[in-house]
Amino acid sequence: MLAAMPDSAPSPVSAGGASPRAGGDACPGTLRLHRADDGALARVRIPGGVLDPGRADALLVAAERFGDGELHLTSRGNVQLRGLGTECGGGLAALLTDAGLLPSAAHERARNIVASPLAGLDGSPSLAGWLAELDRLVCGSPAAAALSGRFLFALDAGGGDVDALGADVALIAEGASCLLRIGAGDEVFRIPAGEGPRAALLAAEAFLRAARDSGAWRVKDLPDDVRAELVHAIGSAASDPVHRPRPRTPKTPDPGAVTGPHGNAAATAATATATTTTAICVDVPLGQLTPAQWQLLTDTARRYGNELRLTPWRGIVVPGPFDECGAAEALRNLAAAGLITTPESPWTGVGACIGHPGCAKSLSDVRAEAGAAVGPVGRLPVYWSGCERRCGHPHGEWIDVVVTPGGHRISHVRGERRDPPATVRNDPAALAATVAAARA
Repeated sequence: MLAAMPDSAPSPVSAGGASPRAGGDACPGTLRLHRADDGALARVRIPGGVLDPGRADALLVAAERFGDGELHLTSRGNVQLRGLGTECGGGLAALLTDAGLLPSAAHERARNIVASPLAGLDGSPSLAGWLAELDRLVCGSPAAAALSGRFLFALDAGGGDVDALGADVALIAEGASCLLRIGAGDEVFRIPAGEGPRAALLAAEAFLRAARDSGAWRVKDLPDDVRAELVHAIGSAASDPVHRPRPRTPKTPDPGAVTGPHGNAAATAATATATTTTAICVDVPLGQLTPAQWQLLTDTARRYGNELRLTPWRGIVVPGPFDECGAAEALRNLAAAGLITTPESPWTGVGACIGHPGCAKSLSDVRAEAGAAVGPVGRLPVYWSGCERRCGHPHGEWIDVVVTPGGHRISHVRGERRDPPATVRNDPAALAATVAAARA
C-alpha cells in the first residue's frame, strides 16, 4: 500500500481570493514566541500529550525561570507558557532541547498529534507505538517541516474521542487494521495497523503538495475539487473507502478513577486484572495549573505509572496501576489542591480563553466572569470567549458565550450549526442564569 501512495500532487486550482497563508503562519511555538499583553507566549508541543516526570519537571522549571510560573493546557493537549520575557528565547530553547522536548527545531510546530488519553488503560488498545513512530517520522521528514502549526494528526483508540476533533489526518485503531481519515469526510480507508503512522505522514506530505497553489493551512481550507482529488488519490493507494461518519461530539474522560482489564506498561500480570484501577483522571479549572498543582501531579506520576497524559479537554490522566487505597488517596490530594476529581464539580465543562488582561483583543476578563457564573453542573460544556475569534473553543455540541461590544452573546453550537443567540447586557446575575439555562 505504501509504495502506491501518491508522490505527486493533484493539479490544484486556486479558488481565488486571499490565500490562507498570505499573512504567514502566526501559530506560536517555542522558537518563535507570540507577543501578548501579559508578556511573550510559548507553545510547547507535547505529541499525544504524553510526558514523563523528567520532562514535566523541565516544563515547570521553564515556567518559573522564564515566565509567570503557571502552565496552561491547550485544546490539543499542549502546554503554553505565559508572561515570558522577550529575551528568553535562547535559554528556553536550550532547556527544552536538553529535556527532549524539542527534538527537531525545524519541526517544532509540526508535531501536533493528539491521541486518545485512555488508550491502553480502559480496555482499548495502546497507541504508544503509533505515537512514537509518527513523531519520529514527522521529525525525519524534510517536507513535514512545512506543515503549519494548525495542521493536526489524531490517533484514536477506536472510541471516536479524538476522531471527533476534526483532525487533518486521523488513524483509528480497529483490530489488526486501522482506518485512515483525511479531513472531516465520512469516508475512511482500511490499511494494516503497522502501516498506519507511515500512511499518516504520506497523507500529510500529499496535502502539502496539493496546497501549493491554494496556500491552504489545513485540509478543510483546500478548494473543494482539490480536497476531493487529494482524498481520492490517497484512497486509491489504500483500499476501497469505508463509510464511517466522523463523531460529531467527543466523549471526554470523566474525572475520577479509570478501571480496565489491563494497566499500562508498568502493570504486572498480578495487578492487571479486570478490577484494576488503571489510572486516575483530573480536569483542570480553565486549564491553568499553579506550580504546586503541577508538582503534585508530577510527583503522583513518579510514584505510580511514571507518566502524565495531557488531554485535549484540558485534563490530565495519571496512569497507574493503583490499588483502591492509593487511587482514593491520590484523588483526595489532587482535589485538595483545587483540581477537578469528580463529574459533580461545578467547574466540570467550564472553559474560557485567556481573556483580558492577557489578550489585547479580549473585550472582558472572561475567566473572572466564567468563575462568577459557575453554578449547577450543566449537561453541555460552556466556553467563554473575549472576542469573536473564540481561541481554544471546544468541538461538537457546546454553549458559546462570546463578548461583543453590545454585550455577552450566548448560543447553542451543534457542530457546524448554531442556534439563534441571546444577548445579555451589563447584568451578571442574568448572564449566569442564561448560561445555566442554556447548559441544562
